[in-house]
Amino acid sequence: MSMLCLVPLVLPSRRPSVTPGPPICRWQPYASGRGESKLIILAPLLLWVPTVLIEVKTPEMSESVQSGALLAWRKKVGEAVLRDETLVEMETDKVILEVAAPSDGVLVEIRVQVGGEVKVGDVLALIDTSATAEAAKAAIAPPPEKPAVLPPSARRELSRRTAEALPAVTVTAPDRTPPAQDTCRVRRVPMSRLRSRIALRLKEAQNTAAMLTTFNEINMQPVMDLRARHQERFLQEHGVKLGYMSFFTKAVCQALKAYPLVNASVEGQDTVFHDFYDIGIAVSSERGLVVPILRNADRLSFAGVEKQVADFGRRAGNLELTLEELEGGTFTISNGGVFGSLLSTPILNPPQSGVLGLHKIQDRPVAENGSVVIRPMMYVALTYDHRIIDGREAVSFLKVVKEILEDPARLLLAS
Repeated sequence: MSMLCLVPLVLPSRRPSVTPGPPICRWQPYASGRGESKLIILAPLLLWVPTVLIEVKTPEMSESVQSGALLAWRKKVGEAVLRDETLVEMETDKVILEVAAPSDGVLVEIRVQVGGEVKVGDVLALIDTSATAEAAKAAIAPPPEKPAVLPPSARRELSRRTAEALPAVTVTAPDRTPPAQDTCRVRRVPMSRLRSRIALRLKEAQNTAAMLTTFNEINMQPVMDLRARHQERFLQEHGVKLGYMSFFTKAVCQALKAYPLVNASVEGQDTVFHDFYDIGIAVSSERGLVVPILRNADRLSFAGVEKQVADFGRRAGNLELTLEELEGGTFTISNGGVFGSLLSTPILNPPQSGVLGLHKIQDRPVAENGSVVIRPMMYVALTYDHRIIDGREAVSFLKVVKEILEDPARLLLAS
């Protein structure tokens, strides 16, 4: 007597990682010794590994920024990624954001290519948290086949037949005539999102605000003397140099308190007054001009202003400024003098109503106490929105800034 036994060895799951082979059969007699036997069929063993895919999405940014463009992928499909490792760089109209991997795994799919437009919540890529880098690479890029190697005799025969089959070629001397010069050479490069945003806002300021500029000049000798006396001690105590920006920032805050309209903005038919002083500091970077904000600048010390301004300059060059640092602002200071500008008319940064332009310090002859003397002078320019600020307030504001800087001890007496 014989019997047939089927022994299944199958582990159910969703995806096989091993290709099944043919069934294995084995004839085995019973151990009872009665001559009975049984046929055992071993079904192939299938190992199933569950796949866990995690979506990489565009992060939340801010109320004013809801979209961006992909600049570069730091990883390729099939490469291993670590949690919090930078996966892709995304450019908004203000800053460059780095999107990090939410978990360890392998990048298995990229859904948005470089240059693509994305919005908050869009899926950028998929990460397989159950795979390994070696398995993913092997599945995506199989090793190329090695070309067959011919024996020497076959290679000689192939070379002879190829030479006989090719037609004769006549070699002529190269043409020595120089190519005609191009009369017009044009390169077309699309603007970055930051540059497009700057262009849009500046044009918006021109179309919306009634901009007017008033000028004055400041004798910088008192500030320069004060800096020379206290520079070494200031540097030792605070680890940063005493620059000009802290003097101008504190002077601007005092002038804004005296003339609050310059610190206001227009919203529809209303004038919005701000009882705080968030001063924007225009900083040049490789991507364009950015304006990080000194929050509550009137409450900062000289060292606090200088440290933040130095930090803004460093991180603007490294493209590390955050969106929060670029949001808001009630007034802006722009220093074109660092590039050698002697005089300019700055443009408003909407919705602000005032911007102060600083310029190069230059020795010039001036009349002082009935005599002509040489002094380090700086032209300053205030551009303001004439819809809410009259000339009297604008000129008086600039005069207060001038008086404070020509007598910096007044900063100590300010409330």
